[in-house]
Amino acid sequence: MAPTLLWFSSDTLLGAETELPELATRFDVSQVATLPDAAQALASEEFDCILVNGPLADSSRLEALEVLHRAGGQTPIVFFDPDMTAAQAVQLIRNGAWHCFGVRDSLSELQQCLREACDEKGRRARLRDRIPATELKQWLVGESRAMEEVLDTIRLVGPRRCTVLINGETGTGKEMAARALHMASPRAHLPMVAVNCSALPENLLEAELFGHVKGAFTGASNLRIGRFEQARKSTLFLDEVGEMPLEAQTKLLRVLQEREIQRLGSSDTIQVDVRVVAATNSDLLERVRQGKFREDLYYRLNVVPLTIPPLRRRCGDIPLLVDHFLTKICRNEGIPPKHVTPEAKERLQGLPWPGNVRQLENTLEMAVALSGDRETLGPADLGLVPASFNVVPMGPAASHALPESMDFDAAVGHFERSILEQALVRTGGNKTAAAELLGLKRTTLIMKLRGLQSSNVLLERAG
Repeated sequence: MAPTLLWFSSDTLLGAETELPELATRFDVSQVATLPDAAQALASEEFDCILVNGPLADSSRLEALEVLHRAGGQTPIVFFDPDMTAAQAVQLIRNGAWHCFGVRDSLSELQQCLREACDEKGRRARLRDRIPATELKQWLVGESRAMEEVLDTIRLVGPRRCTVLINGETGTGKEMAARALHMASPRAHLPMVAVNCSALPENLLEAELFGHVKGAFTGASNLRIGRFEQARKSTLFLDEVGEMPLEAQTKLLRVLQEREIQRLGSSDTIQVDVRVVAATNSDLLERVRQGKFREDLYYRLNVVPLTIPPLRRRCGDIPLLVDHFLTKICRNEGIPPKHVTPEAKERLQGLPWPGNVRQLENTLEMAVALSGDRETLGPADLGLVPASFNVVPMGPAASHALPESMDFDAAVGHFERSILEQALVRTGGNKTAAAELLGLKRTTLIMKLRGLQSSNVLLERAG
């Protein structure tokens, strides 16, 4: 069976009356003239390769690359455009293009490139088949397109030795992605070693990473094996690598280049076979511009970039995450399983989740702790204001928004409790920050919490 080729061309540089029959002898070709048509074709059929024949009439090359990547996933993309400069070709390749022809190369060279790209698509598929997605979803839960792309990348690069830089906001699950990469690698039989680069003082970080000999500095009373040696034949995860001091960055760069370390206080070199995965929640290129991060180290770490999407961009995964976390929490607590009502799940999907997946997990853990023996958790258990107590605008029509009868004190108390709970959830249980968020004095907030606590309706976990 001939490899399948999607040919996107809005010009006639490779006219159907000449070159297309020659390509058609080696490929099963589908030709489209616009970018929307190309995206639609990729949505309905899987291709082995995409050929973009420029110049393009309805988009820039980078725009076309982004749309085709989003629609075609891991399908290799080849650009053929005689007007393209070398700098533009480099930019496209850095953004994920498989190959670029910037001059009128021979058709045989183009065909060879397309065959290699199709072979790469098959190789990627074989690598993915070796690692079932179900094994990785214990670390990264979700069925959204964004998470499927993350999982596809992990399945592809997991078996390799290449360095991976994981980008993402705080709480998105960067360490879980690193563990999934490790589990998808041949090093999975050994434990992954993790270091939080922002949690250690500058004078201790190098000793933590590279180890030290006895007497290397004041207090070094014994030999210490560093994390690089501990991670030999395994994976070393460098969390918050953007916070690493410049001196330590210099030594890390040498380790990545030479694959050897020196313990502090020793001139002996030690060979280390370590796969490095780094993570950051900051813009490393901006830190490079500020002189706070080495540019050469950035490119050494950013061999394969992997971005974990924030929870607000994959809200469709929230019901799955809720079930996953509830099962995990109840199992850890040794209590019967609990579940969240469909209404509560739907309303959770509408929240912005600035703390991302970690905030969702903390919210569920709080709800489990406060729900007692109840097996069903509703909106109130999760700090959500019940729809029947929503605040309505005052005015001539306000009377129509109220129910025919209601318990005023209960409604006000429930609303106050929900506001306090949401403030505490948003601030991670920090009472001072919650008071500032609500415009209250801290002492006033504590008095309100105690009042609600005494009526057995509040967040014991706060603070």
